[in-house]
Amino acid sequence: MNTNAMQRADFAAIANWIKSGARVLDLGCGDGTLLRFLADQRDTIGYGVEIDDDGVLACARNGVNVIQGDMERGLSSFADDSFDYVILSQTLQAVRSSENVVREMLRVGRQGIVTFPNFGYWRNRLQVMFGNMPVSDNLPYAWFDTPNIHLCTTTDFENFCGTHGVRILERIVMTDGNAVTVMPNLLGSLAVYRFERA
Repeated sequence: MNTNAMQRADFAAIANWIKSGARVLDLGCGDGTLLRFLADQRDTIGYGVEIDDDGVLACARNGVNVIQGDMERGLSSFADDSFDYVILSQTLQAVRSSENVVREMLRVGRQGIVTFPNFGYWRNRLQVMFGNMPVSDNLPYAWFDTPNIHLCTTTDFENFCGTHGVRILERIVMTDGNAVTVMPNLLGSLAVYRFERA
């Protein structure tokens, strides 16, 4: 399945969790495609945070409210509980301080939603077993040019939540856009979590 189709499945899973008319903040929002999708599907009021100039311009073209900034420097411009949901879509693995980003997500938002490529997926394990860092639809970069610095498995993320005062509310693990319910840490390539402060 191509990346766009997988992205639509990712977006649909997120949209199913978001109440109509909710206030949403998307961190590392890229071109604003997810925020545009949520506005169209769930009538959300959305804002994005994006550091890249091209992404900020693309958001403006998509009619998405965007603030240019580095989420890793904190979200001090936002008050506590400013948003119903704060989303980090396919970006968790690329941030330097996962703990700080998740903490800030749950300070400015009532709930957080993250999606990330599951490093425990069997195809990734197989590539490592044969001596190579994985390259796939969800991990498209070679080891030498990847922005990913903190790859994790679904088990890793759940353990992180358990030790950092985060309560997981829902989880969907999927491969090729289809939900995986049996051995998801082995058979699922993409994880989607909704959580709140414990």
